[in-house]
Amino acid sequence: MGCAFAWNQGIKSCSGEWSIILNNDTRIPEFSFPKLIEFAEKNRVSVVSPGMREGPLNYDFNSYSIEYVDLMRTSIRPGIANGACFAVHSSVFEKLGLFDESFRVGQYEDADFFRRCIYDKINLATTGTSFIHHFGSSTQNLVSKKINFEYGKINQAYYRQKWNIGFLRRHFERYNMQAKLKYWSTLEYYKYNHSLIEKFNDGKIFYY
Repeated sequence: MGCAFAWNQGIKSCSGEWSIILNNDTRIPEFSFPKLIEFAEKNRVSVVSPGMREGPLNYDFNSYSIEYVDLMRTSIRPGIANGACFAVHSSVFEKLGLFDESFRVGQYEDADFFRRCIYDKINLATTGTSFIHHFGSSTQNLVSKKINFEYGKINQAYYRQKWNIGFLRRHFERYNMQAKLKYWSTLEYYKYNHSLIEKFNDGKIFYY
């Protein structure tokens, strides 16, 4: 039935004040979720993501995660969350409704939800007080080999049509986000020797 349907299933069965949407190709320290919620409540944020490293788990996860949050605990990126892991306060679903199940299989349901939040002036943030490891697209790579239609392109077309995102708007938003990521990652690396999104690829770590 797809990713959005599955997320909605979980949310409907959740009686807590917070729901955490989490990809299955992740690893999480014990302290990560309590710190994520603590940050959100302290800073009045309704949708929040942790700092993240992507790629192979080729490092000492426990010691790295402890060192990471100790260094990055004051780092914040306002107005942005990450689909690999994000906590959502119940009031957001009450206001906006659940995830759009028109997105098939997976992809773009998280971007659509974040855009709805931004348009409704709901506070989003990414925080360095929490950390996860994300292997990255593990399920998508597996599923795409077993499904004989290009659901990614179908979802992309639906997303652009839904939000009236044409060529100029699409490129403006892309360059604007690239500029923000460059600013944030450069500042974070200068201050902490880390960034809130790190990726290991081709033998080195890249900062985003």
